[in-house]
Amino acid sequence: MPSRSVPFKILIVDDHPMVREGLTFRILNHPDLEVCGEAASKDEAMELVKQTKPDLMIIDITLKDGHGLELAKQVKSRYPSVKMLVVSGFQESLYGERALRAGAMGYLNKQESNEKVIEAIRIVLKGERFVGPELTRRLVARALDGRDQAKDSIELLTDRELEIFRMIGEGQGSSAIASQLVLSSHTVDTHRENIKRKLGISNAAELSRAAVQWLLENG
Repeated sequence: MPSRSVPFKILIVDDHPMVREGLTFRILNHPDLEVCGEAASKDEAMELVKQTKPDLMIIDITLKDGHGLELAKQVKSRYPSVKMLVVSGFQESLYGERALRAGAMGYLNKQESNEKVIEAIRIVLKGERFVGPELTRRLVARALDGRDQAKDSIELLTDRELEIFRMIGEGQGSSAIASQLVLSSHTVDTHRENIKRKLGISNAAELSRAAVQWLLENG
């Protein structure tokens, strides 16, 4: 870890109060780390970044007003010196690479031990990437190959499309999705059509079945 006289400031962004409380408890056991703020939404997080100037942000995938990867992209664009670690309940195979592309330097599942969480924080604070062995193998293979390997259909979805696909799998309709993501129903319907086209799906019922099955396998 870099040597400094004051603790590293960490901003926690998660829409579940108990998760924020748990992460805070883990972090505060280490005198060289401190929690400088907590947020449940993208808007709150962006305001706290401006106010507190954190060294590191811990970001969840699902937030009150949108997607954690969209937040990561905004932070990367406006505050490039702020390091980011995505800590999510989703498998690394789903969002790990997307998190790195969005600007995060690491990805960790929420089920990992306290020691692993602190290890990930310290590695990212040093300016190094923290990813699991599966994603490491994939990235190394792609680099050695010199080109993108064939992607499965899900990888063709944008971050927003994948988020909507997940919400469809949870049983949410277009109106509920639009309300939660602060989008128009027309925009959500356009995303649904794009998802169907990319996945080779012909109708809404088939889309719902595919989304439910995908969520059961990957949620």
